[in-house]
Amino acid sequence: MVTIQSPQETLMRINRLKKEGKSIGFVPTMGALHEGHLSLMRKAKEENDVLVVSIFVNPIQFNNKNDLEKYPRNLEEDKKKLESVQCDILFAPTVEGMYPEPVTEKYDFGELEQVMEGAFRPGHFNGVAVVVKRLFDITLPDRAYFGEKDFQQLAIIRRLVEMEHLPLEIVPCPIVREENGLAMSSRNERLTPEQREKAAFIYQTLQLAKKRKDDLCPSPLKQMVVNIFDANPDFKLEYFEIADEKTLQPVTAWGKQENVRAFIAVWMGDVRLIDNIRLN
Repeated sequence: MVTIQSPQETLMRINRLKKEGKSIGFVPTMGALHEGHLSLMRKAKEENDVLVVSIFVNPIQFNNKNDLEKYPRNLEEDKKKLESVQCDILFAPTVEGMYPEPVTEKYDFGELEQVMEGAFRPGHFNGVAVVVKRLFDITLPDRAYFGEKDFQQLAIIRRLVEMEHLPLEIVPCPIVREENGLAMSSRNERLTPEQREKAAFIYQTLQLAKKRKDDLCPSPLKQMVVNIFDANPDFKLEYFEIADEKTLQPVTAWGKQENVRAFIAVWMGDVRLIDNIRLN
């Protein structure tokens, strides 16, 4: 595995590989790698000639300075994990390397960014889109791999690829969970062992919502989940939403939607956790 910090050097190296006819599979990350990330990388390695991974904690997608400062970072541990999945190129730029000039790009994702994460984290998805577009321009992937835990982000990136007419395939990958059902996330590292066990409650509640879907309309189903979290002092529910997978707009009645998904964001202490589950 070669580690490169310079965007220009990375682009040159990948251009050479593309000229040799090699296909590029790309997994963008913010580090603090876990099995969820590694599952994306194994799939990318299997489906492409070259696996490129980026590690970059992107400051412009954090609207909470405290969250940015506390985001877990351990590059040496991450490198060992990358070696285990036979990563070919690690692109690990600096903030100055990614943003040598003030950021001026503005993207409009319409209704996709006005709900859930977009509503509670203003500017977040613009920051995501800016960095992902720059990473795509540097790594020139044939396929880029994203986990469905960040389902709204996945929808935004798909829209970005359409808007910018980028010649690559976005490959969604299933959520990877810990043994107790908690969705794997780098932020889980900030939980105490006791909190990590208790956090299984989030997925258990999503599973209950799925189970009760045939008995309850969307509004009482949402109220049920709100009541469940109100009764649990370990959590503060930020939102629970039932939405159409394609549009991400709220579903108010069970109809002919092809796929409906439940989305949740909760605070456990000062750690924010998100998850989702397909309901049908």
